[in-house]
Amino acid sequence: MKINVCSLDNKTLKEVNLDKNIFQIEVKNEIIYRMVRYQLAKKQSGNHSTKSISEISGTTKKPFKQKGTGSARQGSRRSPHMRGGSAMFGPRVRSHAHKLPKKIRSLALKMSLSQKCSEGKIKILSDLTLSKSKTSFLKDKIKKFEAKSILFIGGKEIEKNFLNASKNIPNIDVLPSQGLNVYNILKRDYLFISEDALNLINERFKHG
Repeated sequence: MKINVCSLDNKTLKEVNLDKNIFQIEVKNEIIYRMVRYQLAKKQSGNHSTKSISEISGTTKKPFKQKGTGSARQGSRRSPHMRGGSAMFGPRVRSHAHKLPKKIRSLALKMSLSQKCSEGKIKILSDLTLSKSKTSFLKDKIKKFEAKSILFIGGKEIEKNFLNASKNIPNIDVLPSQGLNVYNILKRDYLFISEDALNLINERFKHG
């Protein structure tokens, strides 16, 4: 599949081929869902916690005498059913991350790229470079594409002027090619890939 390569001024410069094994495969939503769930689980902090009975402050003395009160025996004021006591089976600090086969992760990324391609929401840019590090300067260039939500993918490193200019623009994300991921692709409406990044993506999936 051929696609135009544009400048940041949205002027067509040439054409390049998109690898059909990366940008034109069948999309299965369940695969993409598994990958997004995997990414979000890894990001979840898991630092929620409640105190167990051993961590609650309180005396070990029985709250009242065992017999003659007509009430059930109680061993401690720190018990879960007592006011101010511990939590029963409460959350503990833990990792929410789970495993997902590498083949599934790779396939999900290809599918998310294919989905954007089928929707006509991928653009290839000659480069991601600016002559000056000004937010307004980059905003003026983005307006020419009539896109309000964009993920920019650059080469191994993002040019400093472009990175600084993009920081204060809402609904714009900028990532190097190695940071390309399913969640961020789906998060933004359009995907803009530099030529350097496209070559790196092709190399990344060269062996399947």
